[in-house]
Amino acid sequence: MNEKEKDVVTKMITIYCRSKHKSGNQLCNECEVLDTYALQRLERCQFGEEKPTCGSCTIHCYKKDMREKIKIVMRYAGPRLFFIHPIVTIKHMIRERKLKREFSAN
Repeated sequence: MNEKEKDVVTKMITIYCRSKHKSGNQLCNECEVLDTYALQRLERCQFGEEKPTCGSCTIHCYKKDMREKIKIVMRYAGPRLFFIHPIVTIKHMIRERKLKREFSAN
């Protein structure tokens, strides 16, 4: 699985947790569980390296409660990611658009 995507997800959860749960340098238990779950989902994704981002995927492999949690995290952390990790964010956006086009063409 794509290590860059895993890194982006972990960064977003960290941004959210530090701000909302005042967790400092470590994730709180709830966010640690979410991070572990998200990384497992990415690891097991049937699309492998060719996967679209989860937001544009046609298959929703997250359990409903975890999907709601990750949506909240991404809505909060997504815009903030650009200011904290601008290069990572730009690369992620470029990759997302490229894969979205390729995925919808198939």
